[in-house]
Amino acid sequence: MPQHAPTRRICRDCDGFAAVAITTGTRHADGSRATLRVICPTCKGTGHALPAAALTRTGK
Repeated sequence: MPQHAPTRRICRDCDGFAAVAITTGTRHADGSRATLRVICPTCKGTGHALPAAALTRTGK
């Protein structure tokens, strides 16, 4: 069967992995790790590229 391309373009900065959890190295009192959730600033956590019409142009 033919493979179809995704309808929306994937963000080029995060490759579709828009949110990640980073361990800080410390542990909570119950033994679980302390983590930080970070989202991609380009796609703002959607994983998809913005349409060209949504981009603003600056300068000449």
